[in-house]
Amino acid sequence: MGSEVDAGWRTWANLVTLVRLALIPVFLWLLFATDHRAWAAWLLGFLGATDWIDGWLARTFDQTSTVGKVLDPTADRILVMVGLVSVAIAGGVPWWFAGATLAREVLVSVITIVLAALGAARIDVLWWGKVSTFMLMVSYPLFLLTTNAHHAPLADWQHVVRDVTWVYGVCGLTLAWIVFFGYVKPASRALATGRAARRLK
Repeated sequence: MGSEVDAGWRTWANLVTLVRLALIPVFLWLLFATDHRAWAAWLLGFLGATDWIDGWLARTFDQTSTVGKVLDPTADRILVMVGLVSVAIAGGVPWWFAGATLAREVLVSVITIVLAALGAARIDVLWWGKVSTFMLMVSYPLFLLTTNAHHAPLADWQHVVRDVTWVYGVCGLTLAWIVFFGYVKPASRALATGRAARRLK
């Protein structure tokens, strides 16, 4: 196999990522400045889905880029943190649930930066990590969709969906933390591999 070619910054994948960032203020406006909470929930769900879309575009059209490798995870972290805090402020989830999710995201970000600074080799994302992320990215928009502005009574379908979402969300959060601790051994190996490679240079 040849070396990976940098596709530059003008790619379809990077365009999707930029659109995701640009729509975050629209989500906040819908949630806090209007009564269109359902629209905000659907938009949050769409923004979460774009994380999978830009990855698919990059792989399908062979548009992997250095800019994308920085821009995509940065946009993901911004979206996740804005989404968690916003949904909690809006009363969609209790703060303990949002805090447990946010703490995991912050730890992952900090450890990723520390490992990179120490020269660790790249760590492949675990499949179950992708599953847990997907479950949480589905849960938060549904939590928001099953609450009403001004504490209005919930419809029958909202009660049913909210109960199901709680089961789904708790499973996703539990799995996310299990996967987090599952990265300990791969991270140790990546650090050792990275340091060994540097010594050989």
